[in-house]
This record gives sequence, structure tokens and C-alpha cells, in this order.
Amino acid sequence: MISISLCMIVKNEEKILSRCLDSVADLVDEIIIADTGSADATKEIARKYTKHIYDFKWTDDFSEARNFVFSKATKEYIYSADADEVLSPENRERFRILKETLLPEIEIVQMKYANQLQFGTVYNFDEEYRPKLFKRKRDFVWEEPIHETVRLMPVIYDSDIVITHLPEKSHAKRDLANFHRHCMEGYRLPKRLHGLYARELLLTGDEEDFAQAAEIFMDSAQDNDRDGEEMAQACCVAAKAARLAGDAVSFFKYTSKVIAEEACSEICCEMGHFYEDREDLEEAAVWYYNAVYETQPILNLQAGGKEGLEGLIRCYDKLGFPEQARVYREELRSQG
Repeated sequence: MISISLCMIVKNEEKILSRCLDSVADLVDEIIIADTGSADATKEIARKYTKHIYDFKWTDDFSEARNFVFSKATKEYIYSADADEVLSPENRERFRILKETLLPEIEIVQMKYANQLQFGTVYNFDEEYRPKLFKRKRDFVWEEPIHETVRLMPVIYDSDIVITHLPEKSHAKRDLANFHRHCMEGYRLPKRLHGLYARELLLTGDEEDFAQAAEIFMDSAQDNDRDGEEMAQACCVAAKAARLAGDAVSFFKYTSKVIAEEACSEICCEMGHFYEDREDLEEAAVWYYNAVYETQPILNLQAGGKEGLEGLIRCYDKLGFPEQARVYREELRSQG
């Protein structure tokens, strides 16, 4: 049986911390909590479960905080959890079996993260695998009988454990503010974070968020060191920001960049919104149709589904074609 350190970073989680710890505390061998500045009873609640509680001055850097709390772990594996996560009875049993049977060569265990869409996140899927259990000290192993080399890729196991995500509220505003602050301080987003920032804007951003992000993504659209995927992402954000700001010249500048290469559902939806706002409903319907049936989304799956279909329904209702609108309503209903 392996030993496990549960490592968490928390702040003002008095409402949900016990719920999380009650579902996992007896499955781990030590609990280590880094508090980043709670002003409520979070630390008092944590003390009911562990004496290993540390104050960590928040630096707007989640990785720094995670690295700190991981450095305090002493067991073979580290389980990384957030306060808004819960293990159901069924998944507690799966976790217990995993702990008893995990092969020593496994270095990372992925678990399914569920219930993501209810609160608005950067993800398009309600359930996806995330790395959650990590071997604290890695063994370096030589491979191959000739021209031997050290294995660099970790050994990963996709478990059947499902973690239920139950946040009190959406963290989108917090995340978008952090993205913006780091970019304004000169941080150049790597490709993964560039896509996550763009996706979170399209999924949850409001007019203020797009206004703040506009310059960042306009710069990305002009950055020759960004690849084609990043350029398309940047243009999607810049185009929506321009539409919301009423800047038609910039809007067509960025939509045309994408359409000239390979149109995507997000840009087609933006074109639909543009013409719908100007009450050119026939043209708007063409673009919404293209969003759903002729192109694919690159950031927001809803652009190729719900958003485009709702646009078609609005247009055909206003044009006086209820039968056509009914067809798209039925399709929207079939998609859940």
C-alpha cells in the first residue's frame, strides 16, 4: 500500500472545507494546508484535521503556492485537492482500492474532474481527466537494450475515480483578472495559457473583460512568433472585443484574417451577431448557419451548437418564418 500526502492551498473556504476534508481525510496519511490569507474561520476548521498548516503570502501565482505546499509533503505520493472538490462514497472506495493496489512504477494518476460546466469554467466538457496524484520522488530508469537512455516521460495511469467539483461560485472573474494582471506586467503567455485565456473570455467574459483583454490579443494577432492556432485564437477575442466596442473597422480586420485562412464557428457567430445587431437578419442567419453546419469551433464548443442555433432561431422568428425557427429549436432541444 502506498502512503499519501494530501496537499491543499486555501483562502476563505470556511463554508466548504469540511465537506472536502470529510470525504478524503481518512484515505490519506497526512494533510498539509497552505493558507494564503484567510479572513474567516478556514484555519480553525483545518486544525480539526491536521497540525500541518502554513501561512503563505499570496503572490498571484498558483504554481508558487502549489510548489510550496508540495515541498512540505513527506509521503510517497501527493494528492492535490481544492476545497471545492468532493469524493462521493463510490469514489472514496475507488480511491481506497487505488491506494492499496497502485503499482510502484506509476508516477502520475489522473482522475476524472466532473461537474465543470455548471459554474462556468475554461473547459468545454463536463468531465475530463486531470493529473491529481503524484509520486513525490521520481526514480530515474534506464531503458532500451542498446543506445540506452533515461526514461523522461512519466508513467501515467488513468483511473476510474471521479472527483465532483462543487464551487460556491464561478471563479471566472478572478481568473480573468489574474490573466490580465500578469500580461500587463509583461508576462508573455505560453501557448497553453494563451488558449485558456482566450477560451475563458469566450465562455464567461463580459464587455469589461473583453475591453481589458483587447490590446493583449491584438498584440498576439500581430506576433509572428505565435503559430496559426494562436493567431486564430487571438483574432476571435480581438474581433469580439471590437464588435462590443462598436469598432467595425477592427472587427472586419480580425474576422477577415481568420476567414482568409480557415473560418471557425466562433468567427462565424461573431459575424452573425454583427449583422443581427444591424437588423440584417438574412445575412446574420447565413453566418449562424455556417457556425453550426459549415465550420468547427476552436475554443468554445457552444459556438458550433447552442450559440449558433439560438442565433438562427432569433433570426427566423423575427423574419416571420416560425416553421424554420421550430426546426432549429428542436435541434437545440435534442442537444440538451
